[in-house]
Amino acid sequence: MEVVRLRKVSKRFGRREILADVDLHLNAGELLALVGANGSGKSTVLRLMVGLSRPSAGTVHRNAAVVSYVPDVFTSHDRLSASAYLRHMGRIRGLSTRTARDRSLELLDRLALSGGADTPMRKLSKGNAQKVALAQALLDPPQLLVLDEPWAGLDATAHSTLRELLTETAEQGAAVAFTEHSAEVVRSTATRVCELDRGKLTSPRQQTALTELHLLPGADLDWDHHADVLEVRRTEAGVTVLLPTGTHDAALLTALNHGWSVVSVRQVKPE
Repeated sequence: MEVVRLRKVSKRFGRREILADVDLHLNAGELLALVGANGSGKSTVLRLMVGLSRPSAGTVHRNAAVVSYVPDVFTSHDRLSASAYLRHMGRIRGLSTRTARDRSLELLDRLALSGGADTPMRKLSKGNAQKVALAQALLDPPQLLVLDEPWAGLDATAHSTLRELLTETAEQGAAVAFTEHSAEVVRSTATRVCELDRGKLTSPRQQTALTELHLLPGADLDWDHHADVLEVRRTEAGVTVLLPTGTHDAALLTALNHGWSVVSVRQVKPE
């Protein structure tokens, strides 16, 4: 399912053109990395995706009821503690006090917030403030999650935890888009990569992740000729289908509609 699409989008600030004729879509289950040099327009694309900015030309369509955004700079000059701030944000989003408290403590524990959840926001380092920013974006499961350089300032342990959280969010059906300079982070996290060069979208880089479906047969299906399928392996234990991550939902629906059973779904790296 397509969650957000930019069609022929341009953005100008005065005489300066930031983006020019950008066509970009993001599907449920995808982890899209936007890469490019500083000033290439990456952050502008993210703000357009979530509605914080409007295009000078073109259209942006969103099909998401819950949208979460993590900016590149998170202001934390607040007298509230990290846990109190997150409970407050959870209540604003319609969560019960108990649900907001439990979810915020779970996220802060996974991200290993230094000093604990009762640390005043104004005393947090940049990296720990970033952990709170990430937690607030994930309090209520989003359908569209957009993050601007979310790994900036995080310690090594939180780096891997964030990768896990983003992967889990995508596996739950959300569309995820992020910017990042580290090629290793992009390679280990993204299922699709797009590059911006001076406001223009270049050809997407090679897909960095695939999804493997292990299925038990039902009615006849010709997986070899199914759209997007890259490889089919048949054994006595069933059928394994390999296809690009982000396109596997349609294959799963086809399998279930034809009486097939799903044994496992897992993300793999191309050889």
